Amino acid sequence: MKGALFELVTPEQRPVPVRVELSYSSRDPYAVQASFRTGQGSPVDWVFARDLLADGLLAPAGTGDVRVKPLLGGPRDEERVEVELASPSGHAVFTTKARPLAEFLDRTFELVPATSEYSWLDFDAALDQLLAPNTSDGARD
Repeated sequence: MKGALFELVTPEQRPVPVRVELSYSSRDPYAVQASFRTGQGSPVDWVFARDLLADGLLAPAGTGDVRVKPLLGGPRDEERVEVELASPSGHAVFTTKARPLAEFLDRTFELVPATSEYSWLDFDAALDQLLAPNTSDGARD
C-alpha cells in the first residue's frame, strides 16, 4: 500500500488536500485501487485500470468515468497529473505529483509485468465466487 497526497480542485476555493491509499494485488492484476480518505467516515474506493493510470502519465487517457492526463508547468516545475472521476453521485477533479504515482506503478509492473496479467488470473476462484450462493445478509459463503 502506498500513501499519496492528492488535491481536490474546486472552482471557488484553494485545492483541498486528500490522503489517498494506493494498492495493488496480483490477484486482480489489471487494476489499481485508490482509497480516498476524506475524513468523513469510511474511505471512498475507486478501482482504476492500471494501464489507464500509466498511459495518463504520458498523454490524456480515458473516455469514461475516469480520465487521467499529465499537467505541464506545475508549481516549482513539478510534473503533476490530473485525475477526473465521474459517477451518478458526483464529479471530482484531483491533481497529484506524477513522480510518486509513477514510482508506485513501476513497482506494480515489477510484480506483474505488462502483458503477463492474464497468467496471474485465478479463473477457478473467480468462478467459485460468482457461483457461490448468496446469504440473506448479502454476504457470500
